[in-house]
Amino acid sequence: MALPRSTQGVISRRGFLKAGTVATGGLILGFVMPSASHLAQAGGAAVPSAPNAFLRIAPDGTVTVMVNRLEFGQGVDTALPMLIAEELDADWQQVRSELAPADGPYKDPRFGIQMTAGSISVAHSFTHYREIGARARAMLIAAAAERWQVKPEQCTTARGVVLGPNGQRAGYGALADAAMKQPLPVAVQLKETKTFRYIGKPVQRVDARAKSCGSQQFGIDFTLPGAKVAVVARPPVFGARAGSVDASKANAIKGVIDVIEVGTCCGGRGVAVIADGYWPATQGRNALAISWDTSNVEKVSSDQQMNAYRALANTPGVPAVVADVGKLASAPRKISAVYEFPYLAHAPLEPVNCLVDLQADRCTVWTGSQFQTLDHAAIAAATGLKPEQVVLHTMMSGGSFGRRGVSTSDDLIEAVNIAKSYKRGPLKVIWSREDDITGGYYRPSHVHKVDIGLDELGGVLAWNHVVVGQSISAGTPFESALVRNGVDATTIEGIGETYALPVNLTVHHVKVNVPVLWWRAAGSSHTAFVMETLLDEAAHAAGVDPVVYRRSLLSGKRSRHLAALDLAVAKSGYGKKKLARGHGWGVALHGVSGSVVAYVVEASVRDGVPRLHKVTAGVHCGVAVNPLTIEAQVQGAVLMAVGTTLPGSAITLKDGIVEQRNFDTYTVARMPDMPQVEVFIVPSNDPPTGIGEAGLPPLAPAFANAIFDITGKRLRKLPFDLGSA
Repeated sequence: MALPRSTQGVISRRGFLKAGTVATGGLILGFVMPSASHLAQAGGAAVPSAPNAFLRIAPDGTVTVMVNRLEFGQGVDTALPMLIAEELDADWQQVRSELAPADGPYKDPRFGIQMTAGSISVAHSFTHYREIGARARAMLIAAAAERWQVKPEQCTTARGVVLGPNGQRAGYGALADAAMKQPLPVAVQLKETKTFRYIGKPVQRVDARAKSCGSQQFGIDFTLPGAKVAVVARPPVFGARAGSVDASKANAIKGVIDVIEVGTCCGGRGVAVIADGYWPATQGRNALAISWDTSNVEKVSSDQQMNAYRALANTPGVPAVVADVGKLASAPRKISAVYEFPYLAHAPLEPVNCLVDLQADRCTVWTGSQFQTLDHAAIAAATGLKPEQVVLHTMMSGGSFGRRGVSTSDDLIEAVNIAKSYKRGPLKVIWSREDDITGGYYRPSHVHKVDIGLDELGGVLAWNHVVVGQSISAGTPFESALVRNGVDATTIEGIGETYALPVNLTVHHVKVNVPVLWWRAAGSSHTAFVMETLLDEAAHAAGVDPVVYRRSLLSGKRSRHLAALDLAVAKSGYGKKKLARGHGWGVALHGVSGSVVAYVVEASVRDGVPRLHKVTAGVHCGVAVNPLTIEAQVQGAVLMAVGTTLPGSAITLKDGIVEQRNFDTYTVARMPDMPQVEVFIVPSNDPPTGIGEAGLPPLAPAFANAIFDITGKRLRKLPFDLGSA
């Protein structure tokens, strides 16, 4: 999910409070939230003033950092502890991390809700987490100085130890309790960049070993003694309802305990089967005989939808950006293009799941949540309990790409409602791969129609751009912040923002009976393809090298774009290195969440099949907190973006039913599709910006531009179809 630039404000100073000790003793620091942002206010989220533990120092010197985000592969359970460890002067070998439960003090300091989205985690926590570490260090020094009867300024720290002026030494663990009695510093001095020990250095991820050897526990692995498993037969058409249900064969299967009707997304009604384990529950579901009532719901078919979208794109929509297009008709050169993008499933490796322990006076839930604040509130509402009677534990998740950020909390409400009917102990609801791929919440399908007028030298005189597609923000708590004058900012992000172009932009937001959601890089996942392939086309029309053409349109305020582009070009050998016969160059760049990624790619086409061989990335993301994480994020984004170009990488519907069910019919990129990737980071002391999504948008257009370099064919669709080019 990419958030608009207008919401990325400056953090105000926080008040910090001491929060007591844990049972084993130690230091805990917490903070009071500042006033809620407009995003939080739009969602009705209250910002509590209660403190919460972010840092725990045990007597043995172990430092445990509470991570206020969801870890689903992006590396925050390493990067955020690095920030505290840096200012604390901790010994990294003694640093541990835990995912924080849903709780007020863990809310994002700028947005006022606890969330993981928009690549904001490190960017929004950079100062916040460093201040926690700096204050803890000052309190430890004060405790040691009091013990040794010296002045605090006579003491220093190194790798988890306070050092005194006369050779005294005291480990953090031995000082933690005394440090709690010290007054909290009103202000602290953060380290200068040149003195960083951890920030900016490649640090091995704390979860790397556990994930490599299979010992890492994900949400789907967690259970409780006596917990039963539920699976749900959901309507084949979104919003449909179960009519008659014959559960006799299901009840006859060994291990099946109960069959319960339950609400599903989009107002639908399904049937849950509860059993001793996942396998008997699945067998029971397969044995159900259900007559589905689809009479009152729209039945979408992809072919008909695309025809309607293309027709709508021929008419102006709601104005988003206004520019003069009067020169289009008389322009000596013209480019006219229609682009089509399909629905996409998130398809994380770990499907949706949650464990609910519902009792008369409390409810405890274990799940991977991107929006803990919203999910916690939804659980409380669904159970009828007070918020303080609900505990939501954040579990490690095996991927998401936006899938675990459903603001309506449909999957959790569904699980709670099943538990309310069951009433016999903890219950785990597990979605199968087929459930997840057919169960909705997709990246919307879109059509773009663009008409460009060029002068004799290839300069852009006018650019008329129409976008057709569903809004992912309408009807969510983020609508008031993201939808302005009828236009969803996530739909159009990246159009006309990077280059100095006279873009006139209008939007048609259609309502369709297909649930949609942010998908990695949100709107940029399609807008960058349109912008960067058209820029390439304009460059060739002008007879100008695509890199030179882009540089000419990047204004002075786009220094980060220029730096990323220049780095990628220099490291790739573009324009200097001789490519193998049949190979071609492709270039593209795009900015998301404040970061810019530029790609120079080398590709070929053999027997009509495109092949990506090498990708050189230039990345500007401010200070690189952990270069290893940035490299991994870009590599992962490359592979995911390659997946969007492969035949079969589309969600299609016929008569309201999703036609893809698993990875045999929904294509994702695999290891043989992975090109060689080299990642180069622009050196910077700027505050860090988001990297989780920035690497995806420019890859597909760079690949498409390379295919043009080889074949002379322009690609207007994802996935690629060279036959229609």
